[in-house]
Amino acid sequence: MKKILVVDDEQQLVKVLRGYLEKAGYAVVTAYDGLEALNVMQKEKPDFAILDLNLPGMDGLDVCKTIRRDSDIPILMLTARVEETDKLIGLELGADDYVVKPFSPREVVARVRTILRRVSTSTGSKGEVIRIGDLFIDMDKHTVQVGEKNVELTRTEFDILVTLARQPRRVFSRLQIMEQAQGQAFEGYERTIDAHIKNLRIKIEPNPKQPTYIQTVFGVGYKLDVENED
Repeated sequence: MKKILVVDDEQQLVKVLRGYLEKAGYAVVTAYDGLEALNVMQKEKPDFAILDLNLPGMDGLDVCKTIRRDSDIPILMLTARVEETDKLIGLELGADDYVVKPFSPREVVARVRTILRRVSTSTGSKGEVIRIGDLFIDMDKHTVQVGEKNVELTRTEFDILVTLARQPRRVFSRLQIMEQAQGQAFEGYERTIDAHIKNLRIKIEPNPKQPTYIQTVFGVGYKLDVENED
């Protein structure tokens, strides 16, 4: 049984989400502030975190950043903030997706199920290795190298990179990237993909402002260029 950590200072909301998640077959642990969330993370080792962005004490963005230092579990952010930059910062810090309050608890359960399904089903075939220029992706080990440098990616970043790398030079729309990497597209997916692409460029490109691998095709989407391929 997968264990879900729900972090929000609204106790009634936590109670509702817990009920829906347990009904869907998940075990649930809870926290009501950032420091408590990190303590529960260390003690309970959950498989998934649902994390409110606006927490008392330690901000949700700082909690997300701290979790990402030690764990690659999926993180779904809950936010009542209207500023698009706050959502994108969360994604850049390693969150997989976000839901804006008010929301339907059923939608949250659907996103949890979709992301966990994508995580549990490997995106690669056994023994599959993808090499494009200096970019080396080992599907079994779930690792990425650029030249001699090992690159740490979140699960979502890895899946997006694999989606692009399996069909180099093919142009993918944001919707296609989200559907192939995540299994389903939700509201706000365009901004979500853009944030993950920005993260990937920072991690794999020699100069993220002049990318040589992940190219933008204006008005369409993205492609993985192979001009560096031998």
